[in-house]
Amino acid sequence: MSSIDYQRLTFEYRSCAEQAAHADPVTHPVIVVGAGPIGLATAIDLAQQGVSVIVLDDDCTLSTGSRAICFAKRTLDIFDRLGCGERMVEKGVRWNVGRVFLRDQEVYNFDLLPEAGHHRPAFINLQQYYVEGYLFERARELPNIEIRWKNKVVGLTQQGTPGALDASVTLTVETPDGEYQTTARYVVAADGSRSPVRKLIGVDSHGRTFKDRFLIADVKMTADFPAERWFWFDPPFHPNQSVLLHRQPDDVWRIDFQLGWDVDPVAEKAPERVIPRVQALLGPDAKFTLEWVSVYTFSCLRMDDFRHGHVLFAGDSAHGVSPFGARGANSGVQDAENLAWKLALVLAGHAPDTLLDTYAREREYAADENIRNSTRSTDFITPKSPVSRVFRDAVLTLARDHAFARQLVNSGRLSVPAVLHESTLNTAEADTFAGRMTPGAACVDAPLARHGQEGWLLPRLGGRFVALVFGAPSSLDAASLASLEALSGDSVPVIPVFVTPDLEAAHDTHDTHSVWHDTQGLAAQRYDAAPGTVYLIRPDQHVCARWRSVDATAIAAARERALGRTAPEVAPLQCAA
Repeated sequence: MSSIDYQRLTFEYRSCAEQAAHADPVTHPVIVVGAGPIGLATAIDLAQQGVSVIVLDDDCTLSTGSRAICFAKRTLDIFDRLGCGERMVEKGVRWNVGRVFLRDQEVYNFDLLPEAGHHRPAFINLQQYYVEGYLFERARELPNIEIRWKNKVVGLTQQGTPGALDASVTLTVETPDGEYQTTARYVVAADGSRSPVRKLIGVDSHGRTFKDRFLIADVKMTADFPAERWFWFDPPFHPNQSVLLHRQPDDVWRIDFQLGWDVDPVAEKAPERVIPRVQALLGPDAKFTLEWVSVYTFSCLRMDDFRHGHVLFAGDSAHGVSPFGARGANSGVQDAENLAWKLALVLAGHAPDTLLDTYAREREYAADENIRNSTRSTDFITPKSPVSRVFRDAVLTLARDHAFARQLVNSGRLSVPAVLHESTLNTAEADTFAGRMTPGAACVDAPLARHGQEGWLLPRLGGRFVALVFGAPSSLDAASLASLEALSGDSVPVIPVFVTPDLEAAHDTHDTHSVWHDTQGLAAQRYDAAPGTVYLIRPDQHVCARWRSVDATAIAAARERALGRTAPEVAPLQCAA
């Protein structure tokens, strides 16, 4: 158990240099508004790429209560690259299995990671205050991040032509010492679903609000439930409604009770209303204490455009979904990763400002996908008509014995990374491939080894452009190897990483290249790789091109496209129905 109570931490307000009389004007590269998980992840990612970041937060505490608890494998891979993934996995409760019940009988179960050979589990459960706490402690280790607590943004103006070097954003910030102004080339608004920044620029989110309410109860108890996701439809202990159970660290269990629309949300949070509901689930003799209680309604919505001049929106400020499927926080962390590498390259002068338009288009596409899946989940969980209820219950009954019906059950299709098939940063394929690692897909992991030390594929890829070559350096002719090596010396380098089934080549201590042994053949299998296959991987670990042989000229051209230097005008990605 952690010795730090992150829910009770408070951070000291300190005045900044810009508040001093006659302070010299300064334009910061990036100001991030919001020190939640998305704001901190964005700041850490930028700082690790050498960008100085100011983080403004109107509070001086971390979150309380469990809030976002389910963090997916893709998010854990990102946290690994940010330097705090191991802490989160060690503290979190790992799970891969979910069970679906109708009344008091199990309908079926599923395994979200049925195959071996992955570093991280499908999900961990970890209270949001731990996630924020670990991210904050990682941010504090980086000298180019300054977090300003009790700094509330109350005004915003943009000046200059968007995209020009003299364009900037000036924020008016309210503090205990009064107001001051600060300026940045770019502002990232990660200030939550009620986003003051969004209001200041005069835009709003659009979508659908669901007329239903759910009670969240964080219950501390010792129980023998397994570390699995359990979802009940119409259980006898809570008839005509649904219930979701998750295990969290520190013997805390998260229980979500559907309440219906016609309840008093204030009254339902009272212990005398909550405790009988928990006892009905656990039994009258169960010993437990209530840690945190909340009643929520939810919406599926998003801003029309995630970019407004030099202000970019990420996380809940840009989009919102129902909690079923764990799509909110996971999608927000993926926003942060998509944005950070592009922003860093634009600030360094290595990519045009229009590269940031692809952040908006790609993540708007991902938001639409999440909203679509989340809306379908909510409609299945909370049918709005007698006919919908009959359909749902028939599907659940059939699902006990028929696999086809299980595909129709939707208790919250769980978060997966969006595949950016139509991104303008991708290079069209000239060769034939099978499998999931198409351009636009997030890379999957595989076990590797080098010099006798075990490792994993994904840490070899993140944070830079990588040419992932399947084969040893000795398998390439001298000219191809030399031209590939030359790419690593460019202003935006492409670093070659070799993965080979040849154990001896991977153990050659005289080879100065990054050569890894594909210990189980899973890397080649998952990437449909034959000898000589090469993938170009973006800094956010998305595939942007692949070929059956090494051609440094083609790789360089694909990198230029992925930098937005040669891509056509950015258009919205069309989300499939």
